[in-house]
Amino acid sequence: MRYEGNIFRPPSEARSYILQCTIGCTHNRCTFCAMYKDKKFSIRPLEDIKTDIAMARRYYGDVEKVFLADGDAIAMETDDLLEIIKELYKAFPSLNHVGIYASPDVVLKKEMSELTALKEAGLTIAYLGVETGDPELLKDIRKGVTYDQMVEAGRRLRQAGILLSVTILLGLAGRTPRAREHAVNTAKICNDINPDYIGALTLMLVPKTELYRRAQRGEFVLPEPFEILEELRIIIENLNVQETEFRSNHASNYLPIKGRLPDDKEKMVATINSIIGTHDSKYLRPDYLRGL
Repeated sequence: MRYEGNIFRPPSEARSYILQCTIGCTHNRCTFCAMYKDKKFSIRPLEDIKTDIAMARRYYGDVEKVFLADGDAIAMETDDLLEIIKELYKAFPSLNHVGIYASPDVVLKKEMSELTALKEAGLTIAYLGVETGDPELLKDIRKGVTYDQMVEAGRRLRQAGILLSVTILLGLAGRTPRAREHAVNTAKICNDINPDYIGALTLMLVPKTELYRRAQRGEFVLPEPFEILEELRIIIENLNVQETEFRSNHASNYLPIKGRLPDDKEKMVATINSIIGTHDSKYLRPDYLRGL
């Protein structure tokens, strides 16, 4: 298949056919993210995308899952997205899942009728990078939206009937007293959105990012592994979501945790507490096995 640059996708899209509809990210200013630093945002020609779908049909045969890349495929004109989704379902009779990254500022520019049309056409899930619910930290990481705007973006996707998976980022406040506020407020923003899925990742400092440069200057210090677990515990303790799947099984995490909230909340907290109580790193994923 044809791709420009590195391709990124959510962990749950590991078995999906990745269709590159846009290149890069419209925002591309978050201090922690290096995913699209080597790309300038652009939208691929619709005919090229259709050609890729035809190529995928010949190469893969039938597929059940497709993920629309890069970071802001949702920024395409809605009519073009609808045409792409229609072409996908036509090419792959067994298709039952189409996912997409959803930048909050782009979602807010779409009319509800557009989001609803995407759902009706077959867009099944959107991935929203929330990162934190702390208002000051959202500014500091240059997320480009406020707390209220992030909540509105998430609610609009859910209102449209699109499954919503939000990503939160452990360690984002650094080794500071603000880490607790980050954790508490991150649980709060998840409560306000009430997504279908919450995926916790752990911050890893990546060269070419502003946060990496701050760390090199001694202005930012990564929390220790068991401090990260404290953040994870605080977040889960403060979550009051309904019918939400929680996962920390991304490769960046020290401790894989999963459960359905609210039913499994006590069990997940107890597991974290037992590991923290040992303070033994043998129960954690070693750094050499962690990755983005």
